[in-house]
Amino acid sequence: MTQLTPTRRGFLTGAAGLVIATQLPLAARAQSAAATGSFTPNAFVRVGTDNTITVIIKHLEMGQGAYTGLASCVAEEMDADWSQVRAENAPADASLYTNAAFGLQGVGGSTGLASSYIQMRQAGAAARGMLVSAAARNWDVPESEITVEKGVVRHDASGNSASFGDLAEAATESAVPVEPPLKNEEEFTLIGQKVERLDSMAKSTGASDFTIDIYRDGMLTVAMRHSPKFGGKVASFNPEPALAIPGVERVEQISSGIAIYGQNTFAALKGREAVEIEWDDRGAETRSSEEMVRVWTEAARKPAAVAEESGDLDTALSEAATTLEAEYVFPFLAHAPLEPLDGVIELRDGEAEIWMGSQLQTVDHGVAAQTLGMDQGNIKLNTTLAGGSFGRRAQPGSEFMAQLAEVGKAAGNGAYKLLWTREDDIHGGYYRPLTVHRLRGGLDADGNIIAWDDTIANQSIIAGSPFEEALMQNGLDATAYEGSTRMPYAWPNHRVSWARMESPVSVLWWRSVGHTHTAYATETFLDELLEAGGKDPVAGRLELIKDAPRDRGVLERVADMAAWSGAGTGDKRYGVALHESFNSYVAMVAEVSNQGGMPHVSKIWCAVDCGYAVNPDVVIAQMEGGIGFGIGTAMFNEITLGEGGRVQQSNYDTYRMLRLNEMPEIEVSILNTGNEPTGVGEPGVPPVAPAIANAWRSLTGSTPRRQPFTVALS
Repeated sequence: MTQLTPTRRGFLTGAAGLVIATQLPLAARAQSAAATGSFTPNAFVRVGTDNTITVIIKHLEMGQGAYTGLASCVAEEMDADWSQVRAENAPADASLYTNAAFGLQGVGGSTGLASSYIQMRQAGAAARGMLVSAAARNWDVPESEITVEKGVVRHDASGNSASFGDLAEAATESAVPVEPPLKNEEEFTLIGQKVERLDSMAKSTGASDFTIDIYRDGMLTVAMRHSPKFGGKVASFNPEPALAIPGVERVEQISSGIAIYGQNTFAALKGREAVEIEWDDRGAETRSSEEMVRVWTEAARKPAAVAEESGDLDTALSEAATTLEAEYVFPFLAHAPLEPLDGVIELRDGEAEIWMGSQLQTVDHGVAAQTLGMDQGNIKLNTTLAGGSFGRRAQPGSEFMAQLAEVGKAAGNGAYKLLWTREDDIHGGYYRPLTVHRLRGGLDADGNIIAWDDTIANQSIIAGSPFEEALMQNGLDATAYEGSTRMPYAWPNHRVSWARMESPVSVLWWRSVGHTHTAYATETFLDELLEAGGKDPVAGRLELIKDAPRDRGVLERVADMAAWSGAGTGDKRYGVALHESFNSYVAMVAEVSNQGGMPHVSKIWCAVDCGYAVNPDVVIAQMEGGIGFGIGTAMFNEITLGEGGRVQQSNYDTYRMLRLNEMPEIEVSILNTGNEPTGVGEPGVPPVAPAIANAWRSLTGSTPRRQPFTVALS
């Protein structure tokens, strides 16, 4: 039984009217957590007397369309007019705003809409039911005779009609529906349709508030000096040269480095340059990237912990008519969002208020309380819009929040904006892990794949984090090799192994996490095996996925879109790749030519099955963005440690982004398969690089074994 309870919340400001909180059923995988009483997912709707509908968004809006996607689910079930709908960020409150996929308030892993689809629809349906009940009481008519369309409640027999705003106050007296009925798909007018994004206009005009836009009276700007080597610590420092800079107010040592407080950004940065620091590098990473690659490669060539296996791989390899081997190297990668990490903290006599683009509000809120030594109830965490994240703002250990809280604690009452520069962000670690794959494959005399062996060597993202106990199974971190296991291809003998590597370099999930490297290694190696067996890349894959209908669906669709007839023979060649991630299925075909010894991508065809596409425009935009992100990464991006362990990149000039004239034409087709909606923020990234590489092999005869291509092909 689902019980929906009306409530008023002090933090919800604006026009008076109906405010409801909906206590909603949990996703099946979260039920065990719910049974402990540890969290209850909630969604909130506010109907104002000014006829606006404000949807409180519990997930960080970082460009992925959370405002629009979640609000459209509410508006659909309310039968609202889209022009009425607004969105605002929820406060940090895990008792109300938990993500059922995580058991805490936060978003990541493309779970935002997937985990909230039914919740938000129920919230809208409950609000609609309460408004209809109010109208029935006011007009003394049966509820069954009332209709709602585009925000207007009508009773045709009596001629009565009212807007949502007209009924908002009366609706607060309505009984809250228990398990309100939801629409059938054929009744949708907003879900599945193109709607205007709720955040676009304010962002375009500059009216939106990001963290960098927050100013408080008397606020100081804080710049940080971190160790130039990962694992380095402050041995000693002299603040006097910094304090001599006009506008520098104070210099403090905190656990992660030296904080310089200035009256403005210029003063803080000049003070940062001036402070004198001696570093203790005894626990630091002093190896170069190339030294680490050698160590990682040796580990990938040895037996490792088995993550998945079937059949008798060793016998199959020894008896194979043909065998192939390949080693792939993937570099550290920075997230490099347009807005670097930043936050504002204001301390007021035992209380604190914080503004930041928080992606894991529960974790950030808890770390702030622990660091400040305050009760969590005395800390208000405001989630602002974020200028990108790609995983960077979702830190399991909430290291940036800890730094922000330490900055405030060291200085006492007052307001402080901690602002990382682009260089801080690029140097700051929490990278996609450096990874090596070693693959071996075997074919029988008829060209059929009978053996598949993949050993992956990289660091664990989860080990040592608060999530280790819940997410690591038998010492295995699935994020390190996800996408290389549970593949849709049917071969009789296979093994996937993981070698856990260690380094002081901090690592973190990065847009599509382990799939970023596993899709490339597996899809390019598979293409080579199919070619060795005399099979077409599309037909060969279809033979291997007879029992994977959703994989088949996107592969057949993209082949039709591109009029696939093989990799081609002319100056333009074609490559295909297929990959499932975050429960969404994506297949791509790339059209590639040789431009000065580098791939030039002129077109990408993309087919995606993300269940039901709530907002097709958002789905297409996320596929397009993921494709651009994936191309730029494969072509140009790497973080390298030079001699002594210092990062060699610093800004967009040395960590190069894809340019506008390098973006290909993109055609996206969405398969609405009737399944529940799944994520789209990340699944567009993994297939694009292998599709390009497979086309490049058709052109040149070789697959780039190392990313970025600028290194592999130089």
